[in-house]
Amino acid sequence: MQTSSSPLPARLRALPRPPWLSPKVLRVEVLAGLVVGLALIPEAISFSVIAGVDPKVGLFAACTMAMTISVVGGRPAMISASTGAVALVTAPVVRHHGLGYLVATVILAGVFQIVLGSLGVARLMRFVPRSVMVGFVNALGILLFTAQIPNLHDVPWAVYPLVATGLAVMVFFPRLTRAVPAPLVSIVVLTVFTVAAGISVPTVGDKGRLPSALPMPGLPDVPFDTHTLTVIAPYALAMALVGLMETLMTAKLVDDITDTRSDKTRESIGQGIANIVTGIFGGMGGCAMIGQTMINVKSGARTRLSTFLAGFFLLVLCIVLGPVVSHIPMAALVAVMVLVSVGTFDWHSIRPATLRRMPVGETAVMVVTVAVVVATSNLSIGVVVGTLTAMVIFARRVAHLTEVTSVLDPDGGGVVYAVTGELFFASSNDLVTQFDYAGDPDRVVIDLSGAHVWDASSVAALDAITTKYAGRGKSVEIVGLNEHSARMHGNLSGELTGSH
Repeated sequence: MQTSSSPLPARLRALPRPPWLSPKVLRVEVLAGLVVGLALIPEAISFSVIAGVDPKVGLFAACTMAMTISVVGGRPAMISASTGAVALVTAPVVRHHGLGYLVATVILAGVFQIVLGSLGVARLMRFVPRSVMVGFVNALGILLFTAQIPNLHDVPWAVYPLVATGLAVMVFFPRLTRAVPAPLVSIVVLTVFTVAAGISVPTVGDKGRLPSALPMPGLPDVPFDTHTLTVIAPYALAMALVGLMETLMTAKLVDDITDTRSDKTRESIGQGIANIVTGIFGGMGGCAMIGQTMINVKSGARTRLSTFLAGFFLLVLCIVLGPVVSHIPMAALVAVMVLVSVGTFDWHSIRPATLRRMPVGETAVMVVTVAVVVATSNLSIGVVVGTLTAMVIFARRVAHLTEVTSVLDPDGGGVVYAVTGELFFASSNDLVTQFDYAGDPDRVVIDLSGAHVWDASSVAALDAITTKYAGRGKSVEIVGLNEHSARMHGNLSGELTGSH
């Protein structure tokens, strides 16, 4: 007897298949996640030391951040975990108040990030100029490299040939095949060699003891009162802002590398959710990790799967394979990060030919951004200072584009001044000095058809010009205002000095 086939399988076959289900993509995502999971271990332990907490606090934070953001984040393939920037901000909380207050700070920072993300803080990224982004990338490359120097200082001589071997493997292995990420091959080869040969060099285990049990969720052990809130709120807000700044800059960088767009608002809110989850599990919180993200993206990962697996593999590596992972030589991970730092740096931006073509102001902004980041070891401060520098340079440049030309009426009874350019606080101060108050006829016309009034400073400057002429018994007529300028002038003219 024949039975009619159900239409359900055909309907299911018609659904679009997630990209990571492709065998080729799946292999890349899994291996990239494994490499990142390995690279997260020494970083998370180091940041735990900076924050003044047990290594497991940083390691569990890296696990929960990565796995949570892979689901709720807006930038596929970006890695979020415990970071140095967050550790620096929250270290005083641990030092003065203890671990419970740190956990409460992380949870409150997550709430702040959700609020800021909902209010559209991600849209502020449009005000970050390209020259700041280039400086950000170059500073990142420098910081990634300099962060490896302590692992190369006062170490056994065998570390240096191991690092060189690791670099050689990562450079030449891709010429044979790209089926397996070269960093993973390098880590495995160096680990097997050092263990088999009995070479005594610093290992991951020397950074700190790996955890042996899963974290348990719970609320922070602090009084839930206004005093606790006043203690943790400033640190939580600082952590939220630093985390969002570093995350959004990293997301923009990954967008450029992969030629794809990401949902920055979702990413901002997702960071908040991930930090709340991390705090509930007793972690130290975090944000996007630029170095590990570069490893992931350079390994070919493009989906959320690699991010999730990085956190999952880290959990498995710490709890199940802790004794094995502890034997990984730090030289292997140093080699990976050195190669990432070299690949991250924008070498084209410092070529002599590029510098000759680039406006001096653009180069200055890039240099300032790099210098501030390297001096403070804080990417967020460098971005803010670089952006402010770019705004000042832009304001000065635009201010000098304002021109005033005068033409006498044929009958000699008046003069017409044509003003062109953008009138705002930087250009309006010079505007007042470009009129001949004593020598002009009794009737003066100021034509603003080629100009735009942007702010109260410009209206105040126009009022000052009118007042100077009126003091000499001369009349001034302002014409040619566009709709926005006319509305601004009509609302504020005569209202800015307090005397009428």
